Amino acid sequence: MCGIAGVALRDNATPDPAILDRLAKALTHRGPDGEGRYLGEGIGLVQVRLAIIDLDGGRQPLYEPQGAVLVGNGEIYNYRELAADLPDVTFKTGSDCEPPLHLWRRADSSYAQRLRGMYALAIYDPASRRLTLSRDPFGIKPLYWAETAQGVVFASEAQALIAAGLLKARENPKARDELLQLQFTTGAETIFSGIHRLLPGETLVIEKGLVAQRHRLNALPAAGILSSTTDQFLYELDRVLAESVSFHQRSDVPYGMFLSGGIDSSALLALMARLNERPVLAFTAHFPGSGAKDERGMAARVAKEMKAERIDVAFTEDDFWQLAPEVAAAMDDPAADYACLPTYKLAREARKHVKVILSGEGGDELFAGYGRYRQANRPWPFRRSMRRHGTFDNLGVLRENPLHWRDGIAASERQEALQGRTRLQIAQAVDCADWLPNDLLTKLDRCLMAHGVEGRVPFLDPHVAAFAFKLPDAMKIHKGLGKWALRLWLDKVLPPSGAFEKKRGFTVPVGDWIAAKGHLLGPLVASQPAIRALCHPKEVERLFAHAHQQGFAAWTLLFYALWHGRHMLGHRPEGDVFDNLDAMRCST
Repeated sequence: MCGIAGVALRDNATPDPAILDRLAKALTHRGPDGEGRYLGEGIGLVQVRLAIIDLDGGRQPLYEPQGAVLVGNGEIYNYRELAADLPDVTFKTGSDCEPPLHLWRRADSSYAQRLRGMYALAIYDPASRRLTLSRDPFGIKPLYWAETAQGVVFASEAQALIAAGLLKARENPKARDELLQLQFTTGAETIFSGIHRLLPGETLVIEKGLVAQRHRLNALPAAGILSSTTDQFLYELDRVLAESVSFHQRSDVPYGMFLSGGIDSSALLALMARLNERPVLAFTAHFPGSGAKDERGMAARVAKEMKAERIDVAFTEDDFWQLAPEVAAAMDDPAADYACLPTYKLAREARKHVKVILSGEGGDELFAGYGRYRQANRPWPFRRSMRRHGTFDNLGVLRENPLHWRDGIAASERQEALQGRTRLQIAQAVDCADWLPNDLLTKLDRCLMAHGVEGRVPFLDPHVAAFAFKLPDAMKIHKGLGKWALRLWLDKVLPPSGAFEKKRGFTVPVGDWIAAKGHLLGPLVASQPAIRALCHPKEVERLFAHAHQQGFAAWTLLFYALWHGRHMLGHRPEGDVFDNLDAMRCST
C-alpha cells in the first residue's frame, strides 16, 4: 500500500525534481516506510511506500529487462499465481507488483484483465514514451489525473496535485451540489475543477503527454442468474469467500479486522478464525454516553465464539469536536459520511498493533443488504427509485434549490440497466458504480491511509462478485430480509451471530452532539464564506438549533465548512471544531 504520483510532459524536457519533492511530501502519510522515484526525458514518477509484502526487496520503482518502469499503490493478491504463469521470467523481487509489470510487456494495456486485487498502477515505457495508468474494477484504490498546458499529471490523492502547484483549487459547483444532497460525488469529475478520477476499472494510455487510449474493465457481470439448489449455493459461497479471505491475508506484516457485530464483519471473522492459527485481532467502535446502538454485545459474542482478541475503541463527544477537522482534512475527495469519524479513530488505534485491516465494505452491495433494494425491487406501482430525495430538500436552508444534483445517479441508472438484469441487479450495480467507490471506499482509504494502515475488502474480490451478483433475487432478499444467502451461510458457521436479526445499521450520534452546542455552533457555521454564499444564515442557525431533528443536514454543512476551509482556502486544522471555524472566519 502506497501513494504514487507523476508528470508526463508533451516535450522531452526533464520535469523539475522539486515537483516530485512536493508530490511526495503531500503523500507521505500514505507511505511512511520509504520513497522512490524515476526521472527521465518527459517523465517523472514518485512513490511513497507502506511496506506490506517483501519488506526489504519490494522497493519501487520496479523495472523489467526492456526498460519499462512501474510505480503502484495497492496489493495484487494473485501475484504468486501470475508469477507461476510466467516461467520464462527471472523475478528480481518478491513484490506483488512485479508480475503485473512483466504481464504488461506481454499483454500491453489489457494486462489488468489478469489482476486480482486492489490497485492503482502507473507503467512507463521510455522507448515509446507511453504511460499506462490502471485502476482496479471496484475502485478500491484511488487515482486522480488532470491535463495541463504541459502534459498529464496524476496522483493517489487530488490534494497532492494542488499541493505540488500543478493545479489551483477551484470548486466544481455541480459536484458541490452532489456532495450536499447525496453526501458524495459521482462519475469522473471531482469537486476540484479540472481534476478527474480515473474511473473504477479504467486504463488510460498517455503518449508523449497526450491521452491516446482509454478503456474499462467491468466489476460486475453484464447479466445472468445462476441456477442450483440452496445447499449448492451455500457450498459455493463458502468456497469463494474462504478463497478470497485467504488471498486477502497474504501479508508479511501483522493484520487484524474491524468487527461491528453485523453480518458482514461476523462473516469475515468466522473465515479469518478458520484460516488463522493465532487469535484474530478485532477492533470495535462504540459511543459511550450517547443514545447510539452499542454493538459491543454482539461483537463480544461472536469474538468469544471464534476465540478472537477484541479491542474496544470508544468514540466520544470530545473525539467528535477534536477529530472532525482532521477527518475533513483527510477526505480531500469529500464524502459527508459520518462513519468516517469512528473509522478515522479505529485506524489510529489499529496502527498501534497492525499495518493491515480487513473490513466488510461491499457486503451490502453484492448481497443486497440495503432497504432501498427492497423498495427498488417491488412491483409497479409500489417500486421506488433510489436516492430520489436530497439532504436539503424542503428545509429552506439553501439560497437556490440545486437542479442537477441527481444527474450523475440518473446516468448510472441508465448505464447499468442492461438487458437481462433484474431490477435488483440494476439497483446493486448503480450502487457499485458510484456510492461504493466514491463514498465507502474513499472513506476507508483516506481514514486508514491517514495513519499508514492498509484497508482490504475481501467481499470486493472478482470471484466473489461474479458469484454473488448472479445469485437469484430470492437468495438475496427473502422474508423481508436482505443478504439471505449470506445469512443462511453465517447461521451455519457462526450460530451466535444472530444471522436472521434485522439489519441494525451503523449510526453515529452526530445530531445529538451538534444539538448540544447548536446555539454556539450555528452562528459560526453560518458565518463561513462558503456557507454564506450558499445558504440563508438565519436558516443555518435554525438548523443547528434543531439538530436533534435534522442532524445529518447539520453535520453535512459542518463537514463542508471544515472541508472548504482546508481544501479551498488552505487553512490547516489546528485545535477543535470551534477553533477552526473561528480561525477561518477571522482570516477572511
